[in-house]
Amino acid sequence: MRIDIVTTLPEMITPALETSILKRASERGIVEFRVVNLRDYTHDRHRTTDDAPYAGGGGMVMKIEPITAALEDLLGSSVDEAQADTEDVVPRCKPRVVLTDPRGQQWTQELAREWAQEAHIILLCGHYEGVDDRVRQHLVTDEVSIGDYVLTGGELPALVITDSLTRLQAGALGDSEAPNKDTFSGNLLEYPHFTRPREFRGWRVPDILLSGNHALIEKWRRWNQLRTTRERRPDLFAKLSLTAKDYALMEAEEPQAPVE
Repeated sequence: MRIDIVTTLPEMITPALETSILKRASERGIVEFRVVNLRDYTHDRHRTTDDAPYAGGGGMVMKIEPITAALEDLLGSSVDEAQADTEDVVPRCKPRVVLTDPRGQQWTQELAREWAQEAHIILLCGHYEGVDDRVRQHLVTDEVSIGDYVLTGGELPALVITDSLTRLQAGALGDSEAPNKDTFSGNLLEYPHFTRPREFRGWRVPDILLSGNHALIEKWRRWNQLRTTRERRPDLFAKLSLTAKDYALMEAEEPQAPVE
């Protein structure tokens, strides 16, 4: 997979790509990252990427010209200005050209799994008051929001999307089954985890996890997943297809280690 990130703040993006799983995935050739400085596609001495909005209003708006130039360069295509009024500049196929925007569709694990199959994704970081709406209308294929809150720019959302896509690539994680066990896999929140020491300040690890009874441990984990998802994320719980066994387990008391 190749992920291009178009931004006015490359210094915010690059360090994150050079750490942890993202770095290892890049070094192994699993994912190719490109950080594109939008200012490199301006033509004035101030390298301007924004301007005041028509009809007034607060804030500045990102200009369409440098964005178009950057996308054309990444896509290896050029815009025929005579056709620009009637045809989209970016093909509605691969690669995806994604604008990070609070009005976009919510980023979810389900969407990450779908997009993880793509060969090439371009992430366009919004900024200021937003982008010239002609970018949204003609240049991007998707708009994505990572939550119902406001950020200074699209760099953090772009990194969130990049991280979630990278860890789903084969070979990116040490445990190939890890993505299938994560929170939100199958619309279930993850079960609790513990490690050494067994007791700390009187807080003990549940005895069941040290029982050696793997069937009982799996039952305990499932019980916790069902209960936690129902209590904390009823929206996810409503999407589950549960068996009669699941319902019985959920209504029972928390599984305990056998009494010796």
